[in-house]
Amino acid sequence: MNTDVEKRIGKNIRNLREKAKLTQEELAAQLQVRGCDITRSSVAKIEVGQRHLYPDEIILIKEILKVSFDDIFA
Repeated sequence: MNTDVEKRIGKNIRNLREKAKLTQEELAAQLQVRGCDITRSSVAKIEVGQRHLYPDEIILIKEILKVSFDDIFA
């Protein structure tokens, strides 16, 4: 994937997470409860575009943050 795209998606996720008033640790915990093996460090790397997102992670992030796919990929 294009690194510029990954950085943009990561920035969108960070902004949406902050808007939902969740910390990286809280988002990681909610993902873990839903069966996603992810750490706070991985969330941080996603937000700066240093880690790829898996489709199941995108779906869960969308559900946890109560946003649309357009919000994540805009």
